[in-house]
Amino acid sequence: MGSGKSILGKHIASRLSLVLVDLDDYIVEQAGKTIPEIFEGEGEAAFRSMESEVLAKVLQADKESIIATGGGAVLSSKNRELMKASSAVIWLGASPEVLAARITGDSNRPLLTGVDPLAKMKALSLERNPLYEEVSDLYVDTGKLTDEEAVAKILYFLSE
Repeated sequence: MGSGKSILGKHIASRLSLVLVDLDDYIVEQAGKTIPEIFEGEGEAAFRSMESEVLAKVLQADKESIIATGGGAVLSSKNRELMKASSAVIWLGASPEVLAARITGDSNRPLLTGVDPLAKMKALSLERNPLYEEVSDLYVDTGKLTDEEAVAKILYFLSE
């Protein structure tokens, strides 16, 4: 959350003349509900199941694209295996403090409902960072780089 996947994904896809597939947007479109509505009505487990189904479907498509996953996609070992086997995986991250500052007040983040954003980001970092590290080929600290610098770093990596 707050790492810049949507903005950077759009820039990268545009520069490479590829389509950006944002899994969260895809799920919302398919479900006909917002992510908070899915979490509230069906629960996080149902959302994670949808996320896994969509990820598998998108990765099996013949069309080359940039895929922006939600931060929780790495929680599933099957998702991690699919990502690792299918493409270059780039981890966009920043310190919990930077991420919390970016997402505070965003009502489209169900994991932040009724909690302190900084405390939640610290907890999520402890849980997820080892999984991101396991699956990623490149780490980009979006808290220390401008969007342009992050895009340049990613494009350089992809061109190697």
